[in-house]
Amino acid sequence: MKRAGYASTIADFLLEREEAILGRLVEGSSFDVELTQRDAWKTQIEILKSVLMPFRAKGSVYFEFAIPRLGKRIDVVAILDSVIFVLEFKVGERNFPLHAFDQVHDYGLDLKNFHETSHYCFIAPILIATEARRSPANQIAASHEDRLLQPLASTVGDLPDLIRTVLEFADAPAIDVPSWEAGRYCPTPTIIEAAIALYGEHGVAEISRSDAGAINLTETSDTISEIIRTSKANSRKSICFVTGVPGAGKTLVGLNIATQHRDKTSKFHCVFLSGNGPLVAVLREALARDKVRREAERNKKYQKGVARSEVKAIIQNVHHFRDECLIDSGPPVDHVALFDEAQRAWNLDQTVKFMKQKKRRPDFRYSEPEFLISCMDRHKDWAVIVCLVGGGQEINTGEAGIGEWIDSLLRSFRNWDLYISSRLTDAEYGAGKVIEQVKALPNVNVREQLHLSVSMRSFRSESVSLLVKQLLDLDQKEAVKTLQKVAGHFPIVLTRDLTRAKQWLRTKARGSERYGILVSSQAQRLKPHAIDVRSPMNPVNWFLDEKDDVRSSYYLEDVATEFHVQGLELDWACVTWDADFRYSGDTWEHWSFVGSRWNRIRKQERQTYLKNAYRVLLTRARQGMVIVVPEGDLDDPTRDPSYYDSTFDYLREIGLNVI
Repeated sequence: MKRAGYASTIADFLLEREEAILGRLVEGSSFDVELTQRDAWKTQIEILKSVLMPFRAKGSVYFEFAIPRLGKRIDVVAILDSVIFVLEFKVGERNFPLHAFDQVHDYGLDLKNFHETSHYCFIAPILIATEARRSPANQIAASHEDRLLQPLASTVGDLPDLIRTVLEFADAPAIDVPSWEAGRYCPTPTIIEAAIALYGEHGVAEISRSDAGAINLTETSDTISEIIRTSKANSRKSICFVTGVPGAGKTLVGLNIATQHRDKTSKFHCVFLSGNGPLVAVLREALARDKVRREAERNKKYQKGVARSEVKAIIQNVHHFRDECLIDSGPPVDHVALFDEAQRAWNLDQTVKFMKQKKRRPDFRYSEPEFLISCMDRHKDWAVIVCLVGGGQEINTGEAGIGEWIDSLLRSFRNWDLYISSRLTDAEYGAGKVIEQVKALPNVNVREQLHLSVSMRSFRSESVSLLVKQLLDLDQKEAVKTLQKVAGHFPIVLTRDLTRAKQWLRTKARGSERYGILVSSQAQRLKPHAIDVRSPMNPVNWFLDEKDDVRSSYYLEDVATEFHVQGLELDWACVTWDADFRYSGDTWEHWSFVGSRWNRIRKQERQTYLKNAYRVLLTRARQGMVIVVPEGDLDDPTRDPSYYDSTFDYLREIGLNVI
């Protein structure tokens, strides 16, 4: 993939005419180039022709270097000797905005983490304010000992000396430029970043890893696309189940299919449906904000309301889709419906209860899966349902698991073609017994490509979800072994001090890497630590707002529960563990705080929900996490230290470092 709008050796760049360079940049642009952009490029070219003259024999230069994971481009990447310089120009700016430091730092982090031939190189992010008269004091240092320098700032006049100082600091062999250029870009975006990139018409191949050990996301997407094409060509109705470990990219696959076919005038039009209200709200707002931002960069005004309306066409709350089908008995406009977290659809009792109480439909007799299939079955020609299924993630009353989808097919829709992942029979999906019955039917197809086996959430370590499973299953011996594999790449630390945990998060996060506090929705006795799970928080603000907004996760004031974060993720997480889920010798105890005391949870279903809540919380971090187990208080019978000590000891014995 061509990654830069213009690339050249520095020697050739210095000899090439300015007009020719501008022409190549305009030709390589994917959008109409406004006069302001041409002027900015012209200024950058003039500056660099002067600044890079002393380094003409030492490397290469790249303008408009693509970062698809972030949906952005780096102004200039320059390779000089042993250093990759990431240059962000603020043309006409006299000051150095704080947000711009995060921006250039993010670019450096992206190269360090996701560009394979940049992993071990010195990377120097530099912010240049072209009209500034004085450079701020710079400290040339790498805070994480990984050769990524803290972001630097410079005036135009000071830039040559700053480059020389960095080159003197970097003690490493010169970078082999052809080998560097041949390096693969293997990103693992957050779901928010991925949605933005896909909506901006980047392909899934640009924003996903290509590890040999994982079934490629592209392969899974292609398999679903082929099922859609075959169903349409043969006038068939098909349902397929995509499985995957937490963070494997199931939602990413669904968004990829939905954004590929978002033309409402086409019979291929898809809709991405989720019962996860926070996920839908966050993704919609992120896409709308990004649309407005991208248009503003092209000097075009675009109303956020219009952008939100466009996004709603492809990302919808499944309950709104269901309600529309209750009103209109005709087939929905969409021939393809993608149900995210399909295991969380409501069972018969929960659906009937809701319809009777909220919709005044006392005669309603369908589970949510059966009704949703019936809606798509209204099409006379063809239809496709894609169920994206997570294992062990049912966290709320009435969530049916995947078995109800299969039961619905057996009862009422035997004519549908069924495509299943080979792993749908695994215990965590809760459908094994039913699947065995289904396999005997002639219209069942088993596809290996419909299972995503490797977590993409944590690019630091792919064993985190396995470690969490072993920890929660009390497989202590195996958890110790897995932690030893994880620890070198994915730091997990343990503490009893929330203030210390907050400090750890702030020192670990760089650029705009997002961090926040996560707690169980049953964590009722963390109030002495200024954590109130009943205090309302807005997930849109929490996940999308910047560091200067008190509502954002960065402030470490509002906390998110499993209901807010399922399907989303953070770079660094603080999981604060209350006495609702306690280790007791050789088992977990499940408790609910009601009134003024803890009550034992004895119902198996609710015990499973609580365990799964902690599974969700412990698998949200991409780069590392700190677990806080409070000490309790002898003077507070609801926070007796014994409620917490055994859990802390269990986690420490597994090998978590205590801070």
